[in-house]
Amino acid sequence: MKILQVMAGGRHGGAETAFVDMCRAQNERPDLDVQVITRPNDVRVPKLRDAGMTVHTAPFGGCIDVYTPYKINKIIKKFQPDIVQSWMSRAPSKIKQWHAGMGAQRYVHVGRLGSPYKLKYFKSCDAFTAITPELQTYIQDQNIVPHDHVRHINNFADVDVMHAPINRSDYGVPEDAVLLLGLGRLHRDKAFDVLIKAMADLPDNIYLWIAGEGPARAKFEALIKDLGLEKRVTLLGWQCDRAALFAQADICTFISRDEGFGTVFVQSWALETPVIVSDADGPRQFVRDGEDGLVVPREDIPATVQAIKTLAADQALQKIFIQNGKARYQGEFTKDSSVNAYVDFYRFLRKEKAD
Repeated sequence: MKILQVMAGGRHGGAETAFVDMCRAQNERPDLDVQVITRPNDVRVPKLRDAGMTVHTAPFGGCIDVYTPYKINKIIKKFQPDIVQSWMSRAPSKIKQWHAGMGAQRYVHVGRLGSPYKLKYFKSCDAFTAITPELQTYIQDQNIVPHDHVRHINNFADVDVMHAPINRSDYGVPEDAVLLLGLGRLHRDKAFDVLIKAMADLPDNIYLWIAGEGPARAKFEALIKDLGLEKRVTLLGWQCDRAALFAQADICTFISRDEGFGTVFVQSWALETPVIVSDADGPRQFVRDGEDGLVVPREDIPATVQAIKTLAADQALQKIFIQNGKARYQGEFTKDSSVNAYVDFYRFLRKEKAD
């Protein structure tokens, strides 16, 4: 089966990481032939090409960009995919709905939603995948495709082997300190400002690494300086080796204001690191408070402080979260389970269109 995966994508971000992970995972299947169209990117494109995929690039500009739709159509005619899957809201608006006169075999356009986008951008889609149950319901309620053409499929955590260990001492973190890890784009949605402010109310033996890049870096740097936290809070920049980060962390803190899914909590479970999440839309649908993580209200600094203190002081609770989280990961969020779910959906859609 030929799959064409399409995403515009920003420079960095969780959706972009999930896109790369899924493309690479599907490409590992001998029964799938995967090609990719995305914006030029010095991290994403090499990682996809290194996995052996053909990667095309296009600008994915605004409404006056006529080149991207032209190039996508040209690639479709040459590649003759069975499935065209678009990610986020920019890509689907550049893809034509199949028609008999376009010079390509019948393909199914699948829109993958990670947030409740306005569906006007997805008019050419024949079907949808949603990364949470609530998103599936949101799409079905629009009645733009049959309900069985909308399927909830979890993101997965691609657990890479550690490429190069990271030493705490390189960033001034004592070996006996409690190290918190935050991952994500440096953006208001990720609520790193809340986490940094919480650090001011935590004991001096608690340190924080934030791995990510984005437009709010200067703001966060200023906040760290204003609170006198330069020795205890470090912005690591964008990091590709997630396994190395989790190997050093004692607790993962993922307290976003807005989060459609949030693969970070799954990565925490997979890499056996206890996690604290906010009650943002994605995490609250999966993390069970007190069972496989702690859930705190969004933007609640006192609650965040208390959760960190509680978990840092209770190694028995940490072990429970690690054990239960690992079981959740193995049962619901592995690479094989996610890829198999996609292939099953693709086959269903192809059969429906053939009939």
